[in-house]
Amino acid sequence: MKRKAVLAVPACGPGLGGGHLVRCAALICGLRELGREAELFLPDGADTASIRGLLAKASSGLTRFDPSWIVGEAGLRDKIPEYIILDNFKTTRDEFLRWTGLAPVIAIDEGGPCRNRFDFLIDILPNVSRIPPNLSDPSLLPLLKTSRPKLPTHAAKLKVLVSFGQEDSAELGTASAQALAASSGGSLELTLLKGGMGGRKPNIGNGKVNILEAIPKLSERLGEYGLVITHLGLTAFESLYAGVPVLLLSPTGLHEKVARKAGFLSLGVGKGRARKLAGLLLRQGEVNQAFLSGLEKSCKALAARHGMDRPPKQSLAELVNGFAPDIRRSCAACGGALRPPLLARFRERTYRRCASCRTITMNRLTPPPIEYGREYFFEFYEKQYGKTYIEDFPHLTAMGKRRLAVIKPLLTANDSQPILLDIGCAYGPFLAAARDEGFSPHGIDPSEDAVRYVTQSFGMPAKQGFFPCETGDPGRKYDAVTLWYVIEHFRDCVPVLAEIRRILKPGGVLAFATPSFSGISGRSSLGRFLEQSPEDHWTVWSPAACKKALAAAGFRVMKITSCGHHPERFPLLGKHAGDNKSPLYGLLSVASRAFSLGDTFEVYAVRV
Repeated sequence: MKRKAVLAVPACGPGLGGGHLVRCAALICGLRELGREAELFLPDGADTASIRGLLAKASSGLTRFDPSWIVGEAGLRDKIPEYIILDNFKTTRDEFLRWTGLAPVIAIDEGGPCRNRFDFLIDILPNVSRIPPNLSDPSLLPLLKTSRPKLPTHAAKLKVLVSFGQEDSAELGTASAQALAASSGGSLELTLLKGGMGGRKPNIGNGKVNILEAIPKLSERLGEYGLVITHLGLTAFESLYAGVPVLLLSPTGLHEKVARKAGFLSLGVGKGRARKLAGLLLRQGEVNQAFLSGLEKSCKALAARHGMDRPPKQSLAELVNGFAPDIRRSCAACGGALRPPLLARFRERTYRRCASCRTITMNRLTPPPIEYGREYFFEFYEKQYGKTYIEDFPHLTAMGKRRLAVIKPLLTANDSQPILLDIGCAYGPFLAAARDEGFSPHGIDPSEDAVRYVTQSFGMPAKQGFFPCETGDPGRKYDAVTLWYVIEHFRDCVPVLAEIRRILKPGGVLAFATPSFSGISGRSSLGRFLEQSPEDHWTVWSPAACKKALAAAGFRVMKITSCGHHPERFPLLGKHAGDNKSPLYGLLSVASRAFSLGDTFEVYAVRV
């Protein structure tokens, strides 16, 4: 099936420069080269003639940008994108609501008030925000490796490039060129790249500066210079990648904070700071070689810190092309609203909490890299528990009988052989326990190998598939439905719980087990707990959240059992608990049970 287009939305307008626009255009070109349909959004009323002129210049060093790839408001009405790449600098609340209401949104270098509301965040440039992104990687910049010529000797002029973007509304380029030209005494060969987004014409006046509108394929020619003067942005990182010393001035306080956090030598905010350039770079009209050498050494270390000393693993276009965002706007457990802000972000995952039941829902950038085949129950299971699923069979069967002892008294029907459906039955330990306890057990599991084992080894009915699906007799009603560490694997539990309620007899029992974010691990550090949560767990529950979600689905919780007690995970004291024979371990174990601090729990509910 053909995938929908990717839509890139750049910041473009007075005071925003051309960097966001050029980056989005380069992304569109890269996606098109990969065979992906992609378009660039420009708002109605934008100066499209100037913008198209800029794109024609900027993309000459990358690939041809076709103006037919630009869409406006009318284009958005015609088709909905698969997802949106928003390179908008500072997104307002109205803009946020507009774009997230249209499609999943991946924001790039977002610095606005809605930063912690976006589905996913990518910081390509360093960011001073306390809100971490899903991914931070400067190597995603469009970097082109060049071979740097030998640096000029002491007798030669030092080639200096001054470049402050497409607009330079703070006039840092002119101020920097003027300050250096006035003090160089002929020791510098200065080039001022004026850009193409407007601004007043530079007034240098002494003929010592080459003023250019643009340098074709600039990133490939940076190695020709002995020093680059710019602000924090693409050119600064391109210079690091080319092995060229770079010195910064900042147009705003935010630029300055980010520049210093990223480790660059930045001389401050505003064109008044340009006078410091001459004092650092020149001594009595000659190049200060000691300063230049120190700056080059510092920039080399900075390049290694940001991964600019090696070829990038992938381009931004290659990364974006691999996305298949799976986004929920409502709670996966009860269907309620997901409350902003987000709880946690990791490379492929974002977590939100339900405002109603408090269950945590995961959204993903790509599908979970897990398949429920034989490998899942053998290699994966053994890695986690030290034995394969089959080797753990006796323990799992004994655990099943303990759970059935809770289920039996809750059954209201007088059937001599209650019918039970175990969803995610795996290789059948709970089914075997249920048959031993007088139930008529049925199973369903996505693993073909597991279903074959159940039917051939035990002779019990089992069906391969993902619930909800046809489980056999469409008119059959069950006395009990169970899911042991399965419910968290469903992307949407609302239809699952509705179907379970439909196939249960009145008063029938629903029982399941699942990890708890209110256990000792989640209470110690919810962020760490979510980071370690398996990548195929779409929901993370707690006993309290479970009661609310099940009530909304038409169930009444009868019993909750806290399980998975780990005294060694208690903060501060846990590391001193020793083995399970030590007094402290025993004390913490008692506390864990008394206060229901287990990292998992079992719930037993009846159909209302």
